[in-house]
Amino acid sequence: MWWRIVLICLAYLLIGAHFLRFGQTEACIAFAISPLLLFIKTNWATRLLQLGLVASAFLVWGVSSFEYIQLRILAEAPWYRLSAIMAGVFTFTLLAAWCGNGIINLRNKRKIFS
Repeated sequence: MWWRIVLICLAYLLIGAHFLRFGQTEACIAFAISPLLLFIKTNWATRLLQLGLVASAFLVWGVSSFEYIQLRILAEAPWYRLSAIMAGVFTFTLLAAWCGNGIINLRNKRKIFS
């Protein structure tokens, strides 16, 4: 279970770093401390983190990917590697969101057996 928590934390730190790059310190701090919700041992907290990751995958990484690739194309610069990197970041964020299901399933199993 620990690796799921690590992936979720890394995904949120990566999103926070994206906002810090543009000087949005408040958003960076909010995303950086969001994984602390995992200490709340309820399903709604984990689902909220999952929702945040899925929304960030599309609204942060999807939009940023489109903008960055368009800038590269307009500048007639190579953009294939950038698209592969951004696709990897997008996929990693969705994978981290999916890891929340495993955390919820393990917590529910522990409730049954306790």
